[in-house]
Amino acid sequence: MSAPDLVRDGVRCMLMRGGTSKGAYFLAADLPSDPAERDDLLLRIMGSPDPRQIDGIGGAHPLTSKVAVVSPSSAEDVDVDYLFLQVGVDTATVADAQTCGNLLAGIGPFAVERGLVAATGARTTVRIRLLNTGDTATAVFTTADGRPDYDGDAAIDGVPGTASAIELEVGGGDDKPLLPTGNPADELDGVTATLIDNGMPVVLLRADDLGLDGSESPATLEADADLEGRIEHLRLVAGPLMGLGDVAAQTVPKVILLSPPRAGGAISTRAFIPARVHTAIGVLMAASVAAALRIPGAVGHDIAGPLGEEETAIEHPSGTFPSRVRITQDDAGTWRATSFSLRTARKLFDGTVFPRPRR
Repeated sequence: MSAPDLVRDGVRCMLMRGGTSKGAYFLAADLPSDPAERDDLLLRIMGSPDPRQIDGIGGAHPLTSKVAVVSPSSAEDVDVDYLFLQVGVDTATVADAQTCGNLLAGIGPFAVERGLVAATGARTTVRIRLLNTGDTATAVFTTADGRPDYDGDAAIDGVPGTASAIELEVGGGDDKPLLPTGNPADELDGVTATLIDNGMPVVLLRADDLGLDGSESPATLEADADLEGRIEHLRLVAGPLMGLGDVAAQTVPKVILLSPPRAGGAISTRAFIPARVHTAIGVLMAASVAAALRIPGAVGHDIAGPLGEEETAIEHPSGTFPSRVRITQDDAGTWRATSFSLRTARKLFDGTVFPRPRR
C-alpha cells in the first residue's frame, strides 16, 4: 500500500498489555517492508516526537511507547518471528537494539489471534524467535474455542487485578555467553560493574557506589540530573565492552542499581531504561539480575538475600518479580543461562489505527 492509502485507510493494529508494558502489535505484512518507511509510519502512529504523544496512540512513557512486529518464521522449530521496536516519546527515534520481555508475553496470543498459529486445545505452545537478540522463546498459555483466554487468577506486581498465566522460557543457545567480557566484574571509570546479557544487556552497579541507598523512588532518581549524567556516562563506557558499539542513540544496555533486599526478596533494584526509571522491572532485566546473583564475584552476589534453587525474588519499586533462571558453567569457565517467567497479557483493542499524515 502507498503512504496516502495508509493515511486514509489506516493500518491493522492490536493494542495489548504485555506484562507491565503496553504496546501496539502489528503483522509485518501490514507495515512497509523498508525499515526507514516503517519507522516513519510508526512515529506518526504513536504520535512522536511529542512528550504527550497527544496525536497518536503512544502513552507518553517509554513503557507504553512500544511496538511488536510479528511474522511467520522460516527458522527450524520456530513458529513466529518477533521484532521489538522502542519508539521514542519526545524524540523521533525507533530503536531495535534491544528486545522486550514484557511485550513478549503477548506474542503467542497475538499469533493465535491473527491466525499465524492454531490453538491446540486448552493450552497452546508457540515458539518465538527474538529477532533483536537471536534468542528463542517458548510461550505456553490458555486457549478456549480456538482463541486465547485472557481471564485467569495469575497476578503480577505492577498490574492491577488478575489474568491468565503465560509461561515463558527464553534461552540464548550454546553460542551466546552470559558475560560478554568473560568477567564477573569490570571497572568502569572507577566503578565496579557486572556486564551481563541474559536476554537483555544490562550493567549492574551497587547503589551505594553512587551515593544512594537504593530505596529512592523513580521520580527522585529521575530528578537528579547529576546522577543521570553519571549513569549515562557509565552506560556509554559499557556499550563497546559488551560488543554493542556506540550506544549513545540506543536504549541498551540498561543500567540497574542493586541494594540489599528490604521486603524479603533476594535483591532490591532500580532500573534505568535508560533515562527514565522503570516503575517495576522488565522480564529480561530481572533475568539478567537473577543470573548475576548466582555468579561469585558479580555485583550483587555478596549482598543478595536467600536464593531459591531456580527462583529469585527481585524487588522493584512496585513490588516483587519472581525470576527463574538456570545457569551453567562449562569446562572453559563460560557461564550460560536460560530464564523462565510467568507473565500475563491482555488484548485491549483490535482494529485500525490512523497515522498522522506527516510528522
